[in-house]
Amino acid sequence: MLSLLLPRPLRRPPAPPVTTGMRQDVCPPALLEDGEPALRRCMRWLSAAQGGADAAELRVVAVREEFAQALQDIGSQHAEFLQHRIRHTRSMLELWHMRAEMFGLVATCHTQDEAQRRMAALNRHFPTRSPRSGFAPLDA
Repeated sequence: MLSLLLPRPLRRPPAPPVTTGMRQDVCPPALLEDGEPALRRCMRWLSAAQGGADAAELRVVAVREEFAQALQDIGSQHAEFLQHRIRHTRSMLELWHMRAEMFGLVATCHTQDEAQRRMAALNRHFPTRSPRSGFAPLDA
């Protein structure tokens, strides 16, 4: 009922990802769920405070596991430290910020192509947008 009284901000639909082989920008996840009513957010927050796990928490656990798997075959001390940090992340935003460090570590221990392959698998968990430039290759 309260959510009907509160105005909703206007939202643009997300731009589709670019599939022309151009670089694809991966955006950080939103801090709040888009379009979720305030009352529902409060109820979700209260249930989490009482020890109940919601879908967002379960998603973070699953993505954390995928991040750890991407580093499993690297036995350096830096990889162990990064895995420790991954296991203790609390949000998708924290995981998003670890991507560059992971890329550098995998590229150093394997190849850049392997690092790009692993990052592409992890980037599917984050929103994407088209590059800001309007220039694209022309297909004949």
